[in-house]
Amino acid sequence: MIGYLYIFGTVFFTVYGQLVFKWRMDMYIPHMPSEMREKVLYMVSLTLDPFIFSGFLSAFLASLCWMMVLTKFQLSYAYPFMSASFILVLFLSMFLFHESLNFHKLIGLSFIIIGLIISSKGL
Repeated sequence: MIGYLYIFGTVFFTVYGQLVFKWRMDMYIPHMPSEMREKVLYMVSLTLDPFIFSGFLSAFLASLCWMMVLTKFQLSYAYPFMSASFILVLFLSMFLFHESLNFHKLIGLSFIIIGLIISSKGL
């Protein structure tokens, strides 16, 4: 059971980081400088934003959880569960960022869910 909590932690922290990065970058991108040097300096300065920093921290925590997952499950069994992050990001980005859901996304999502169900039976 603890292994599945580690999987949940990996997915949770991954999704959190992606959503926070999108939210904050939507705020900063209109101010992005056009010159490459200034752009790089600007992007480096964004790391001081507490939310962006929390996104980096969540990636680190997701990595720690993933390492624990690998102590409990075979990689070929555990890795498909990472596709749950695609599902959650799709639905949360629709809700939080008003992104569209179209036929192609639904078909892709269906394949992800079917693949997750099939591969989870393989332990």
